[in-house]
Amino acid sequence: MADAAATDGRLLKRLGFAFAAAVGLGAMVGAGLMRTSGSVIDEMPFPWLVLALWAFGGVHVLLSANVASELVTSIPRTGGIFVAVREAFGDSMGLLAGWVTYLSYGAAAASLSIVCADFLTILLPSLAGYTAPVACLFLLPVIAIHLLGVREGGMAQTIGSSVKLMLLCAVIGIAFFADPPRPGAFTQVAQDNAPALGFFAVIVAYQMVYGAYAGWDSAIVFVEEDKNALTNIPRAMALSIGAVALVYVLFNVSIMQALDLETIRASDLPVALVLGNVFGPGGATAVAVLAIILASTALNANIMGGPRILFGLARDGLFPAMASRVNAGGTPHVAFAITAAMIVLMIFSGSFEFVFRLMGALIIFGFVIYDASLFRLRGSQPDLPRPFRAIGYPVLPALVLLIDTGLLIAFIAADPMSGLTMAVLIALCIPIGIVLHRKKMPTTKQEPEYEILR
Repeated sequence: MADAAATDGRLLKRLGFAFAAAVGLGAMVGAGLMRTSGSVIDEMPFPWLVLALWAFGGVHVLLSANVASELVTSIPRTGGIFVAVREAFGDSMGLLAGWVTYLSYGAAAASLSIVCADFLTILLPSLAGYTAPVACLFLLPVIAIHLLGVREGGMAQTIGSSVKLMLLCAVIGIAFFADPPRPGAFTQVAQDNAPALGFFAVIVAYQMVYGAYAGWDSAIVFVEEDKNALTNIPRAMALSIGAVALVYVLFNVSIMQALDLETIRASDLPVALVLGNVFGPGGATAVAVLAIILASTALNANIMGGPRILFGLARDGLFPAMASRVNAGGTPHVAFAITAAMIVLMIFSGSFEFVFRLMGALIIFGFVIYDASLFRLRGSQPDLPRPFRAIGYPVLPALVLLIDTGLLIAFIAADPMSGLTMAVLIALCIPIGIVLHRKKMPTTKQEPEYEILR
């Protein structure tokens, strides 16, 4: 296997538009959608307001993608949001943004592996009680595919996302055209007195909606591996977000068309009830298969993204340099090995749940400073080439910065421990970032290789 030295420190350009769209779609849509739809309705039992919230989520991340498109095409380096944050605000904030997103990828991969194992026990009940080993059986073959090379991993993601989208469309069609046993939620709410709705209920509901869109930015992690990144990634993000927003709205419409309000609110998995009404006992099997496909394609996207963030951190001197090695297939194999070990430890320890509880406000904080990076770089580096300039600057970027800041405040208000944790991590990252900056080798100051993309 060749490493970063043999390949001149570069990842291989073997991906294109189809992959960029597929990885965003694959990362966003997971098995959690089937549970989240019911949980949002439980918090906000107003069908049209529920749909408005899902649509607003799509608009929100489209505004975020508008900012990301300028930043990733201006500084097309592998690593995700930390790249622009570090360029704008220095090593300390870059380190914080990098580690928050890297840990979130790892926690998501651990969670998705366990989701696959849980649903497999519906098909094979004898596996009950072996959740962690079975979860690793889902994880390790995916890693093996990616160690072959970026082309093989990209092909797996593109095919998986296509199958996922077709299955979701089939479920939506079944729910729309199936004859419901009782009038659906839309009819019922029109007849009943509207229940009270509180501010925190809306915040909790939107946290779940926003979480369902998590991963919209996955394509930017692969900017150095895309053959035409400066055009493909902005278009792919817009396409994948638009498609997912449409699917999310239609999925919720179909659920509320097929089930009454009380049934949805009382169920952890309303789509299972929909398919059960159509297929009878076979509905549980259909849900299990659907969930495994949704979760495994999202797992694939998270496993691809995490090591590339670690690769970027290592190359920029914010992690040991060995993680920047690349094998002959174009995969950062050392970063993959480190990431795989971390995910396996999370699976067996259950620590990913702890990470998830801490990540909500931290990820929002990461996007707040990412949004702010656009304004900082416009001021500090006005001559930086910008192949894509954020649409509606400064109004639309300022709007998404305002939305993300408001969400950060609301999330901290709902969970003050997240705010305290965030403050502690910032306090730790500042001195660590200063030390790492001083210890960097001179080679890390070289002109970055993204110049070749301009």
